[in-house]
Amino acid sequence: MNAGSGTLRVLVWHVHGSWTTSFVRGRHEYLLPVLPGGGPWGGGRSGRDWPERARDVPVGELTDRHVDVVVLQRPEEEELAHRWLGRRPGRDVPVVYVEHNTPKNDVPTTRHPLADRPDVTLAHVTHFNQLMWDCGSTRTTVVEHGVVDPGHLYTGDLPRAAVVINEPVRRWRVTGTDLLPHFAREAPLDVYGMGLDGLRDRLGLAEDRLSEVGDLPPDRLHAELAARRLYLHPLRWTSLGLSLIEAMHVGMPVVALAATEAPVAVPPEAGAVSTRIDDLVRAVRDLVHDPARARETGERAREFALAEYGLDAFLRRWDDILLEVSA
Repeated sequence: MNAGSGTLRVLVWHVHGSWTTSFVRGRHEYLLPVLPGGGPWGGGRSGRDWPERARDVPVGELTDRHVDVVVLQRPEEEELAHRWLGRRPGRDVPVVYVEHNTPKNDVPTTRHPLADRPDVTLAHVTHFNQLMWDCGSTRTTVVEHGVVDPGHLYTGDLPRAAVVINEPVRRWRVTGTDLLPHFAREAPLDVYGMGLDGLRDRLGLAEDRLSEVGDLPPDRLHAELAARRLYLHPLRWTSLGLSLIEAMHVGMPVVALAATEAPVAVPPEAGAVSTRIDDLVRAVRDLVHDPARARETGERAREFALAEYGLDAFLRRWDDILLEVSA
């Protein structure tokens, strides 16, 4: 730690691009492991436009670097950190584990991989995740999402619904992919994300009802979302997607399935949230045919997102946790 500035040296992997984009905008120094072949364990910054304090560090140099805190996001990273640092996480260097995902399998009783660990702080990204994971005696906390504000970009000129889902064909019911034809009857759908190949054929939808746009860089994605009339969030079982929060930031009204954290993240004035598909379909139809209402609803969504999911609060909360565990 730099005693004068209170800054820390934090080892963290680039796992979720949007989350890391926010995390590395704190006041600390962030070391991102780099392997010659890149890949899931050594991609470093991956060319992201992040502050200079987020540094690529070749794995072979980590043993010579002082690290104040290790931030884990996948169970396998604990062994990698031990091997690459030459120090055992939790014993020789403090550890925070960020849980991005909802549990799987038998959900009410799913044990977290780091359950009953007195040497770890487990930070969930939603209160729903904290509620659903069985973490035993491990100390848990919640740091809700915070995003870099892309600005109020909304025009809503296109009477279409935007949907952001990664791998909707493979994940299917988890992401609510099977529900998309209900909404496509009321508005053409533009789907963004990775792994979209074969989506339209699998759903049996014509090209004028669903467009497979693909994975876009953040700036372009935000601009494309903002041109659509509304944001559709049909996911049944997933942690709160940052694309939903980003859509609210740009000023989009939201229609969302009332599952996981969505009922908390989307207040009534920001759109429609329900487990009743007919109600959600009706909300899509109403917003598509009433641009003024859509704009006003989107403005309320942006106000809520700025207040509840702003970057400053996110970074302050992480400051508190990192300083506490490193003390």
